[in-house]
Amino acid sequence: MSTTKRRIPEGYMEDSRGSLTPLDLVKPVDLDRDKLVHELIKSAKKHSHQMSDFKGHAMKEIEDFISVSGQRYKVKMGGNKGNVTLFSYDGRFKITRAISESISFDERLQVAKELIDSCIHAWTQSSGSEIRALINNAFQVDKEGQVSTSRIIGLQRLDINDRKWKKAMQAITDSIQVAGSKTYLRFYERVGDSDQWKPISLDIAAA
Repeated sequence: MSTTKRRIPEGYMEDSRGSLTPLDLVKPVDLDRDKLVHELIKSAKKHSHQMSDFKGHAMKEIEDFISVSGQRYKVKMGGNKGNVTLFSYDGRFKITRAISESISFDERLQVAKELIDSCIHAWTQSSGSEIRALINNAFQVDKEGQVSTSRIIGLQRLDINDRKWKKAMQAITDSIQVAGSKTYLRFYERVGDSDQWKPISLDIAAA
């Protein structure tokens, strides 16, 4: 599919269906609306680029500071992993950097499911319907065909002393794959003399 923008003949405007309309047939209100939208979108893109540049700059400054701080104690910091909170000296401001990792499961999750099903079959007479419902719910998939990470991990918190169950829990652990990570920067200002923190919004919808 070509991404080349169509060249609009002078004196015409292209509508949303790709049709060309002579300028003198376009209503003034439509012309004004089109002008307003294009001006604001242009400004929004400019600010979006500025925000992206600011985030990159802030993340580098924070990482450089952490590295320098570690050098003072002759400790070499291991990359940009981990969460950190920085406070201003007067305690009025703070910046938090949070690293959120997204995880997925490989084919060994199905191995775990087979082992768990085997456990349930063996426990049919003694296991309550509640634990069977809990396990079935954990392996349900959403509309994208993905299982709930928190529900699967939650199974490992169940204290069940069974050889197959423990083997299934190990299979779950082995199946975990880090699919990616995302870094969040958040800026706060203390509200007066209280212990409450007010976020400094960088989201136009929340500003």
